[in-house]
Amino acid sequence: MLYILIAIVVFGILIALHEFGHFITAKLLGVRVNEFAIGMGPLLWSTTKGETQYSLRAIPIGGFCAMEGEDEATDDPGSFSSKPGWKKFIILVAGSLMNFLTGLVLLLVVYSQAAGFVTPVIAGFIDGFPNQGADGLMVGDRILSVNGERIYTKSDVDLFFSRAGGENMDLVILRDGKKLVLDDFPLIPREYLYDGETQLMYGLTFTIEEATPLVRVQQSWYSAVDMVRLVRVSLTDLFTGKAGVKDMSGVIGIMDVMGQAGEEGAQAAAESGGSPLVGALFSIFNLSAFIAINLSVMNLLPIPALDGGRIFFLVVNWLFTLVTRRKLDPRYEGYVHMAGFIFLLLLMVVVAFNDVVRIFT
Repeated sequence: MLYILIAIVVFGILIALHEFGHFITAKLLGVRVNEFAIGMGPLLWSTTKGETQYSLRAIPIGGFCAMEGEDEATDDPGSFSSKPGWKKFIILVAGSLMNFLTGLVLLLVVYSQAAGFVTPVIAGFIDGFPNQGADGLMVGDRILSVNGERIYTKSDVDLFFSRAGGENMDLVILRDGKKLVLDDFPLIPREYLYDGETQLMYGLTFTIEEATPLVRVQQSWYSAVDMVRLVRVSLTDLFTGKAGVKDMSGVIGIMDVMGQAGEEGAQAAAESGGSPLVGALFSIFNLSAFIAINLSVMNLLPIPALDGGRIFFLVVNWLFTLVTRRKLDPRYEGYVHMAGFIFLLLLMVVVAFNDVVRIFT
């Protein structure tokens, strides 16, 4: 229960930081902010400083930055709607940028304790590996891409090997400073004797790089980039039918997973003689980094009611004005965002129901 409470607090902070990104850039660019709230639902506490009401609300998940003229036309010169497009763009992007930076900082914290990192550089082969040699793979080869996907870390190798589905792969490797292309390469899982047991493996072992400060920063950046790519991969699976709504997780599912991550991190730390609480926090931070970066990308998709939907309308309005010399009636954008909000709300209800069924069955 403790780790679920920690997860709720961390998730709430991620949302609050997103809204803070909107808030601080709006203030810097001269937009009037009527209310900056942490949490949603009934008002618990508030204070007003200048033109802005700062609020704490009852439901500790979410928050909002209510800008003047964000969803309606107004004559207020300090309104969001009165500002030029470039200022609107910066304000809208700032929330996602804040989430990405938060995720990157969390990864830096998590990796600050690492002693080394497994790299996508081949260290050796398990006995019986059939594709070793000048025409295949050799010790020291760095895997640069798998089936067209850039490889940054060893976890990328694991991910895209598994997505190959046991079929031949197109590889690009770096050997002695030169790139080599291995199309339709027969690197498939086979049974190997490893640690005294027969296991289904690819037959490769990989090098470990010492975790110097520079390497920790590099690995944090690579992991952040990978998390951005995972959103694209997940959306591709969703639209191609490899995944469905039942595979999606909402707030309830995320809280449950983060709670489990905390418990597993605490157990692993205890088994190694470390602090269970520290282990739990680092495990939750790692998952929180993924969630933060996921939020940053998802919010920039051109979906009504999200920041990306508003950016999309900035472009549409610019094109409309360019052609007609008139501005698009903001009511139409408001209607679209309202429809998008209702759709997202219904989707959240469906996903929440699936989460509850998955957790309690």
